[in-house]
Amino acid sequence: MERDSSDEDDDSHHLIRQNETKPASSPSRRRRSAFDVEDLDSRIGTARRPGFRFNKSYLLATLISVLFLVAFFSADIRGLFSGHASAAFELDSTADRMRESELRALSLLKQQRLGLLGLWNHTFLDSAIARNGTANFTSSSSNSSVLKHGNDHLLVSSSALFEDFKSTVLRQIKLNKDIEEVLLLPHQSGNVSVENGDGDMVDVSFGDFGLDRCRTVDRNSSGRKTIEWKPKSDKFLLAICVSGQMSNHLICLEKHMFFAAVLDRILVVPSSKVDYEYNKVLDVDHINDCLGRKVVMSFEEFSEVKKGHLHIDRFICYFSSPQHCYVDDEHVKKLKGLGISMGKLESPWVEDTQKPNKRTIQDVKTKFTVDDDVIAIGDVFFADLEQEWVTQPGGPLAHKCKTLIEPSRLIVLTAQRFIQTFLGKNYIALHFRRHGFLKFCNAKKPSCFYPVPQAAKCIKRVVERADAPVIYLSTDAAESETGLLQTLIFSNGKPVPLVKRPDRSPAEKWDALLYRHGLQDDSQVEAMLDKTICAMSRVFIGALGSTFTEDILRLRKDWGSASRCDEYLCQGEEPNFIADDD
Repeated sequence: MERDSSDEDDDSHHLIRQNETKPASSPSRRRRSAFDVEDLDSRIGTARRPGFRFNKSYLLATLISVLFLVAFFSADIRGLFSGHASAAFELDSTADRMRESELRALSLLKQQRLGLLGLWNHTFLDSAIARNGTANFTSSSSNSSVLKHGNDHLLVSSSALFEDFKSTVLRQIKLNKDIEEVLLLPHQSGNVSVENGDGDMVDVSFGDFGLDRCRTVDRNSSGRKTIEWKPKSDKFLLAICVSGQMSNHLICLEKHMFFAAVLDRILVVPSSKVDYEYNKVLDVDHINDCLGRKVVMSFEEFSEVKKGHLHIDRFICYFSSPQHCYVDDEHVKKLKGLGISMGKLESPWVEDTQKPNKRTIQDVKTKFTVDDDVIAIGDVFFADLEQEWVTQPGGPLAHKCKTLIEPSRLIVLTAQRFIQTFLGKNYIALHFRRHGFLKFCNAKKPSCFYPVPQAAKCIKRVVERADAPVIYLSTDAAESETGLLQTLIFSNGKPVPLVKRPDRSPAEKWDALLYRHGLQDDSQVEAMLDKTICAMSRVFIGALGSTFTEDILRLRKDWGSASRCDEYLCQGEEPNFIADDD
């Protein structure tokens, strides 16, 4: 019991004394032995080894040495394994980069092969057109080829073909440089790059050679033939336009301006009750500002000037066939409904809308110069008056603006905002006319209505020439046709998006100006907006035979945005399939 209650110091003391063999020594010796630690053999009951004593300082030094050795070898082993892992990872990463670069280089080589093949085929196509090509195109200064009206022989400019060839070769050189850079990319580290054997990494760009295949056509207005429009304040010409839709009416209105200038009269724009609401799409005051005087007025303003006494003193018809003034009885009733009275319709010559004669300024002055205050000459859309003057950049009238008839400021701003939102500077505009165009085109020889796959091939050629990433699509085609067209248009292995104006969304602000002025959902405003976006494009593809296209070409020519790559869809080709007549 006593032992159980004793502490560990007493217990250890008894154990030590039990194993002692020496006789007790002096008190001092006994006192010191109570605090000494005996040798290890003595503690475990083995034979005693004299001269060796195991104390705490030895144990501490041993432990420190062991810990040092363990830490040293542990660090070395970790470094060894981490070094091997890091090296393996770097090798795998380099291999992956090389494999990725090789696949990219193969893709670029495929693009280069397709580009060279396209150049080869394009050379043969251009040669065939130059030898045999006949086309029914309307003359336009925006095209690099020389186009003639009527029997229309296409004379391909050899210089334009040579520039196309040069730009394609340069494009392939640049593609070759891209392939070189892709292959060298895995071998680059930090700011050090691996050069080729000659140390020559030349940056190739079209700008270095002053070459732009689709550069704008120079707007040379220095040699324009023009006349001054200085009307008498009490002489008026009432414009009448009835043929076709808005584009036809705008062309008719432009020709009326020419007639008014020749006859020294103020032009009266038709009332919206018998014609389109021109004030929604045009800025009439812009015309007056460009001329620096009052040359055009609205019908409402004319009515105020005449104090309600609206009478056409002479109705001198430019066209006599198929009917006088090319005005039907329904339109005459509408004019009378405005309170306009008139005399009998008369014509000073025989003129047919189907076969108009070429007329001069002197012809018009001789037949239409009268002293009456208010005259009308009927629809003049088909009139062929000084056509070379009319088709000049800026038109036949002397003025200080780029053009007289252009979209209103609101429409121009909205078009700019749409372009900034969806298209950017480098885009192609396509007028893809389809609705009602099949029968219209098949009545012509050759037809101008192309199957969608053929049209897609023609569009792809322009895309490759212009190197544009996106196409703005102005069309009346069904979704089935535009959907098929989208699947067939691609460049460098990637699809080229066809962008149309989206439906109204409150989240989009590009069309806010139209809504603010109550012009939303107006079909004529939307058509003029489409026309403006097309006119601002870098390259335009039009529909042969469409006055919508012709008015776009006029705007591009006048604004100076006409490109050497502008053309009609599938220009120089005939449809590869034409349906029989019904």
